[in-house]
Amino acid sequence: MDTNHFKEKLEAERKLLEKELNELGFKNTEGEWEVSAEQMDVATPQQDANEAGDRVEDFEEREGESKALQARWMEVEHALEKIKNGKYGLCEVDNAPIESERLEANPAARTCEAHM
Repeated sequence: MDTNHFKEKLEAERKLLEKELNELGFKNTEGEWEVSAEQMDVATPQQDANEAGDRVEDFEEREGESKALQARWMEVEHALEKIKNGKYGLCEVDNAPIESERLEANPAARTCEAHM
């Protein structure tokens, strides 16, 4: 298996994920991304309840998107670590090789098709 091919794909995806995460917020001291409230319009006393509600809803949507992106980022990081350790492409359930088609579709796959 050409792990360099998959390493390149994973590194490109990591770069894209980090760009998207940084657009939503910032990485805190614990290494997790947080949605930046500063990028949201700050509530003012003149705001009505609907405007305030819209801002809260927007923040929650951005937070949900950030969590999904961070989960994928962690999967990509895990796969890159497996490449370093020589364990890439092996099912985490039974240690069998993961199908190449599966890895092409999802380079961060942890299991073979039988254990999806």
